[in-house]
Amino acid sequence: MVAIDRTGRGVAPSSAAVAYAGQVTYPLEDPDAFREDVESLAAEIGHEPVAFACMDEWVNAFAEERPDGVRLSFDPRTYDGVLDKESLYRRCEALGVPYPETHSLADIDPTEAADRLGYPLVAKPARKREGEAVLGTNVLEIEDEGELASVVATAEDAGIRLLLQERVDVAVGEDRSVASYVPASGVGDALGIVGNARVRDPTGYGTSCVVRPVESPELAGRAYDLLADAGYHGISEAEFVYDEARGEFVLLDLNTRPWKWIGLPVEVGADLPYAAYAGTLGDGAEAAAADRTGPAADATWVYLRDYLEVLATEPSFADVLDRETWTSLVSGRFEDEPGLTTGVYAPSDPGPAVRLLETEFGPTEYYCSC
Repeated sequence: MVAIDRTGRGVAPSSAAVAYAGQVTYPLEDPDAFREDVESLAAEIGHEPVAFACMDEWVNAFAEERPDGVRLSFDPRTYDGVLDKESLYRRCEALGVPYPETHSLADIDPTEAADRLGYPLVAKPARKREGEAVLGTNVLEIEDEGELASVVATAEDAGIRLLLQERVDVAVGEDRSVASYVPASGVGDALGIVGNARVRDPTGYGTSCVVRPVESPELAGRAYDLLADAGYHGISEAEFVYDEARGEFVLLDLNTRPWKWIGLPVEVGADLPYAAYAGTLGDGAEAAAADRTGPAADATWVYLRDYLEVLATEPSFADVLDRETWTSLVSGRFEDEPGLTTGVYAPSDPGPAVRLLETEFGPTEYYCSC
C-alpha cells in the first residue's frame, strides 16, 4: 500500500497498513507535474499499481492525465457522466430519478433561475473540488440577489460551471447512500449495500459520523439505473436525502470514488475496495470477493472525532450509541467482534488516531484529503 497526497499532514500515512507514503504535485496546480510524479513512483514499484483516487480532483486527474504504468480502479471513459453534476442531473431527468430542481447557468440567466427557485437557494459547481478551490466550499447557501451576483461573478472569472439548486427541506437522519462496486460486466453483477447516515456533523447537511446499513431496493435500483445508463464500472456512492416537501427521496450526488464510511460495507461483507482491486487485475479474484458477501447485517460505522463534536455542541441531540457500544469502542474490543467499525480510530493501528489528536490539539492545521 502506497499513500500519496499533496501534503504529509493527513492521517493515512501513519497507518501500519501503508508501506510507503509521499507527496506528489497537486493536480489542480500542475496536472503535468502530477502525471510525471505518479509515473516516476510507478516505475520504482516494479509492477503496475492500482490507483484509488479518494476525492474528485484526483479522480479527474488520473482519468485525464492517464499516467503510464498505472492501472485505474474505475472506468476513466465514463465516470464523468455521473460525477459531473451537470451530466448527472441531465441523466436523472432522462431516467425519471427524482432530484432537486436545478438550473445550469450555461442555459439560463441567474436572475431568472433565482426567480424560479426562490431564496434561499444553493449554488454548486459542476466539478466539486475545482469550484471549492475558487469559491471556498462546494455548496453555497445564497440568501439574496447581492450574494448571488457575487458568487456568479467569481465563478465566471475563474471559468467555473455553476449550478443553482433549490434548498431541500431535508429530513434529518433519513439520508440513504447506495455504496457499490459495479464490475465491467455491468450492474447485474454489482456488489453493494445501502447505508443510512443516522448522524451528521453538523446535523442536517454535515459530514457523516454514524452510519448503519438499511434495506432500500428502490433507491439501489435508481442508483444502478444511473450507473448502467452511463456505462460506468468501479466504486461509487449515490447520495439520496428525504425531501419533506416532496415526500420522497431525491438524489444529490454520485461519487465515483471511495468515501468516508467505506469501512461499513467491508464490515458487513461487501468488500468494495478489494472487489475493485481484483476486478482491475482481472485475475479471477473478483469472484472470490463476491463469494464472501451477503445481505446487509446489523452493523454500525462511527467516526468518533465528528460524533463527539455533535454530542458536545448540540444540546438537544440524544446519543444514538448505547453503553455496550461505547464500552466496545473504548476497550478496543470492537476490532475482534463483528458489527462495529470506525473511521481512523483503531487501537491495533494507533498511528492515524495519534496524528489526528496532534492536529486537533497541536499547532498543525488539520488536513483531510477527502
